[in-house]
Amino acid sequence: MSEKVLHRLAWVVVAFCVAPILAAALAAFTGNLEVWRDVLASVLPRYVRTTLILVAIVGVATAVIGSVTAWLVTVYRFPGSRWLEIALALPLAFPAYVMAYAYTYMLDHPGPVQTVLRDITGWGPRDYWFPEVRSLGGAALMLTIVLYPYVYLLARASFRQQSANAFLVARTLGRSPLKAFYRVALPMARPAIAGGALLAIMETIADYGTVAFFNVQTFATGIYQAWFSLGDRAAAAQLSLCLLSFALLLAGLERAQRGRARTAGRGSRFETMERPRLTGASGWVAFALCLGPVLLGFVIPAIMLGVMAVGSGQSLLSSRYVALMQNSVTVAGVAAVLTVIGAILIGFRARTRPSRSSKLIVIGAGVGYAVPGGVIAVGLMVPMAALDNIIDGIMESRFGIDTGLLITGSIWLMVLAYMARFMAAALNAYDSGMATIPHHLDAIGRSLGQPGQRLLWRIHLPVARNSVLTALLIVFVDVMKELPATLILHPFNFQTLAVQAHRLAADERLAEAAVPSLVLVAFGLIPVAVLCRALGREGRGQKAARLGTAVSAG
Repeated sequence: MSEKVLHRLAWVVVAFCVAPILAAALAAFTGNLEVWRDVLASVLPRYVRTTLILVAIVGVATAVIGSVTAWLVTVYRFPGSRWLEIALALPLAFPAYVMAYAYTYMLDHPGPVQTVLRDITGWGPRDYWFPEVRSLGGAALMLTIVLYPYVYLLARASFRQQSANAFLVARTLGRSPLKAFYRVALPMARPAIAGGALLAIMETIADYGTVAFFNVQTFATGIYQAWFSLGDRAAAAQLSLCLLSFALLLAGLERAQRGRARTAGRGSRFETMERPRLTGASGWVAFALCLGPVLLGFVIPAIMLGVMAVGSGQSLLSSRYVALMQNSVTVAGVAAVLTVIGAILIGFRARTRPSRSSKLIVIGAGVGYAVPGGVIAVGLMVPMAALDNIIDGIMESRFGIDTGLLITGSIWLMVLAYMARFMAAALNAYDSGMATIPHHLDAIGRSLGQPGQRLLWRIHLPVARNSVLTALLIVFVDVMKELPATLILHPFNFQTLAVQAHRLAADERLAEAAVPSLVLVAFGLIPVAVLCRALGREGRGQKAARLGTAVSAG
């Protein structure tokens, strides 16, 4: 296969990624304006208000929790700091909607918390007030404790890269540790914190499972209700366009702040921070501040899901759940392989022919990461349903054959949606591996008769093998957890674990929903375990470096 063919295939992949987004916008503009006026006058203000409030709460909360915990475990030593540095990433394994099922079971009126409270106090159901978990605040809490690791990981990396000189100068000028953190370290880490918060915000506006379960009216729930409950595809497309505009605005802000960011480098006189040990009350306060997110975001929901699953009377080995796992693994595996192949083609095109067009195809392929799954699903369903109707009409009139839904009712439409949604994740993972390959190796390979396909197979892929495997793993797990696109696009006879968990929870069968939810969490733990292993290696490497420095100084 020639290099020119590989470049053309890259353009085909980009077209598949961009097509659903353009189709959603086109369907909105070609829809009935009367419907749009009704939407604008009735539900749109409520969707805008609720979505903005949710975004504001989650953005601020994740920024505060992520940056404070990252600072504590990076700069200080206190009881449990070593394992907390790793454990703070564990909530990434939980889909937010699974977290919502666990906490609803625990905190709702029939749940164990309120039951114990009534048993201890002797109160009746109407004798006390208890916070309502199924609320806007409850949804914000679930999303916050799941998404704060985005800020934590980026802020932690930024704090570790900062030289101690600026912080020490602030301390010698009489600043307290808290003021030195606020005036010196925090501003230098602001680009990383803002980037993590924007990622959390984009995940928030894309979330459907949590807000739907808590009956919070956002754009995501509005799209699904307009499509299925009202059967109004025009309204769904127009709401999708509003959400798409908001998501692209946030993506533009994220790219702009990342482009303007100037990370505080190590400089010619980089000094590592000597981590002071916090003892007494200050050490235990730091321990409690870091332990709280881990308990809320991983330990408590994991225990609750286990209790629920044991009490549900269901078995993962039953034929029903074996079929659900097979469906989920199959569609996630196919989507992951095709997405990573597409990312390799796009990355190869961008590397071997660097130009403005190469930058455009990378941006076009990656724009789906900022687009909610429901928008992509609507963008695919509208044109593909019309195409199915055209094919069915032609076959019926000419041959008397009723073809039904050839495209709309297939899993390949789901796979296309997943490719558009998660291509950016695969591209980022692949590019991180390719960045380690010097460009002169390409010229050496060509001079040795390895152009085109051979250059890719014999030079690029062997070196970037670990990055390719990482990309496969990330996309596989993301597809397993994806809910809104799967709900809209899945065939009637094809159920996945995510859909099964959502439907059981919607029917208030929370104990039964715990069984597929636990499987999703188990799959989510795979990339988190890889991440935690990398964090552990990093910590051991730095400890060995400090020991070597001390020995050489002695």
